[in-house]
Amino acid sequence: MFCCRQNYMKQLLKYLSLVFLLTGQVIIATAQGEYLKIQHYRVYLGIADDQQQDWIILRKFDNADKTYLLLVNPQTLETKTDEANLYHVKPVTMAEIRLFFKNTPYVKALKQAEKQSGALQNAGIKSGSLKETGITLTADLCPSHKPLDRRIFTAIDSEFKNVKHPAQIALSVSGVWMQKHNEDLAWLKQLQRDSEINIIWINHSFNHHVSPTAPLNKNFLLEPGTNINYEVLETEKLMLKNGLLPSVFFRFPGLVSSKKLVYRIIGFGLVSIGTDAWLAKGQQPQAGSIVLIHANGNESVGVKDFLKLLESKSGDIANKQWSLYDLRQSLSEEFGDSN
Repeated sequence: MFCCRQNYMKQLLKYLSLVFLLTGQVIIATAQGEYLKIQHYRVYLGIADDQQQDWIILRKFDNADKTYLLLVNPQTLETKTDEANLYHVKPVTMAEIRLFFKNTPYVKALKQAEKQSGALQNAGIKSGSLKETGITLTADLCPSHKPLDRRIFTAIDSEFKNVKHPAQIALSVSGVWMQKHNEDLAWLKQLQRDSEINIIWINHSFNHHVSPTAPLNKNFLLEPGTNINYEVLETEKLMLKNGLLPSVFFRFPGLVSSKKLVYRIIGFGLVSIGTDAWLAKGQQPQAGSIVLIHANGNESVGVKDFLKLLESKSGDIANKQWSLYDLRQSLSEEFGDSN
């Protein structure tokens, strides 16, 4: 009888341990913001009031029998996801958002993106605050068969770990890259969890189609038959499923767009980001530049130029005279109330 009871207790403890382990995993997954059962993901524009401030609602979706919102702070450009039932929600149009929040950095950034919408290449905001003494680094993760170029991240961590930790980088990520590079994505997420590097995730479209022969006005997202709703929303869904927080920013594949397409992106509530310093093309960064390199293994020249730049600024970094800026903070300062 005693032996049976011992066996029973062992089995019970084993079962409870398993339950605790699984529960712990669920808690960890929830804490990291992974939404594994997303349904009805859609554009939903509105104002959410939590009795402390007004948030702008960009998306609404269901996950595990709860309804969630993707929200942006119009002053800081920071985004978050949260349960819809925690807010007083008022559906509005984009025109109403732009009128109600007209003096905020968010709406001013949208207007600036509109002003630069006419160019076939490099439309959108190209630089941050001119008051800055460093740059805003953006690195694109277009579809690639090559692994992530980890030198970028290890070099940043090494230079800034004793100065300003974590350092800042904005990664423009495509859906196909996320699908094909699980190990690299997990490595980046671990860097962020360990506060080695702070990553802002920019939507870079899902498929990122490109033709080596088609003219630019029929290439990338301008390719006939492109479903822009799919390209934008499916990328965000995959971000959320992987525990990544979508930002309020969008980068056009190849930096190619049209005025109509820029306005479509604004209709999603997103701010298009260009660059004034694509390093692989020999463009030199200035104070406040939004710098572009590729971290997907396909642009060794740009990466080498960035590593040289970082090395040349080593003394200034140590003396806190040069930094890598948070894209959200840079633009919120540039388009703040004084402007």
